[in-house]
Amino acid sequence: MSPHPYEVLTPDAVLDALAGVGLRGDGRLMALGSYENRVYMAHLEEPVQGHSAVVAKFYRPGRWSEAQILEEHALAAELAAAEVPMVAPLVLDGRSLHRHGGFAFSVSPRRGGRAPELDDAQVLEWIGRFLARIHTVGAARPFQTRPALDLASFGQEPRDWLLAQQAIPLDVQATWQRRCDEALRMIAGSAPALTDPSRGGIAMIRLHGDCHPGNILWTPDEGPHFVDLDDARTGPAVQDLWMLLSGDRPQRQRQLGALVDGYETMREFDRAELALIEPLRTLRLIHYSAWLARRWHDPIFPINFPWFGSSDYWQGQVRMLEEQIEAMGEGALVV
Repeated sequence: MSPHPYEVLTPDAVLDALAGVGLRGDGRLMALGSYENRVYMAHLEEPVQGHSAVVAKFYRPGRWSEAQILEEHALAAELAAAEVPMVAPLVLDGRSLHRHGGFAFSVSPRRGGRAPELDDAQVLEWIGRFLARIHTVGAARPFQTRPALDLASFGQEPRDWLLAQQAIPLDVQATWQRRCDEALRMIAGSAPALTDPSRGGIAMIRLHGDCHPGNILWTPDEGPHFVDLDDARTGPAVQDLWMLLSGDRPQRQRQLGALVDGYETMREFDRAELALIEPLRTLRLIHYSAWLARRWHDPIFPINFPWFGSSDYWQGQVRMLEEQIEAMGEGALVV
């Protein structure tokens, strides 16, 4: 098997890449949590644009085109210009995207913070206000090259790929396929916006796309800072809200109410999108399994996901699909 591309991304290669854009590291380099890309925090010998430490992100080769990455950067720059607390790449030598040793990479200022307390209604309202501001910018113009979040790309294609690659153990495959097919049929019938946006009657805008708590840095004085637009796509606004919900239905109801309360101080929220929460959760479930399987040749994945691929894993996926089928049959959360 040929070596994985990231195997050549040594600490020296990272420091050389930074030096190539005029950033001299002092030797302190820390790998940050990221599976899709490789991300490092580097301390600098001299501050650049007021920053003594930066975060270098090396994009996974072949995942996004240069045009798609630049659309990510353009959205981040628009948000920063609108004074939305999104950590945007620095412009160095007139560019936000750079190349070194076969990798595309960007450099962003380091931002501190911790995960937000999602049981605190005031925290959720604060996040809701900033999500509304992100969506106001996102709705101003469309993406030209980045894809949409839809049934085909997040449900049907991952299902077909997993089956074609025989990634599911034979003792579970038939049951998983039946449940997956049933779930996708329900989404096709109940969520037309995820099949054909022109039929859904729901606005599709530029989104953060992966707005889970790990992508929000919270500080008590400044509130949230949003990071990592790597999964930015076109989709419904509720995609950036539902991943912040957890717990049983009453708890999720309270959390959603606080998020929407904050959101609607800045921007109207379309209640019709609430019916998309469980379909979107189901699509993420299917897409996640295919993502793990596609990345298995990357050495970091077997180390961090040793449980993936076993019969027990896939039986658990069957149970979660059954739970999602039941959830999609229930009424949507209301606010």
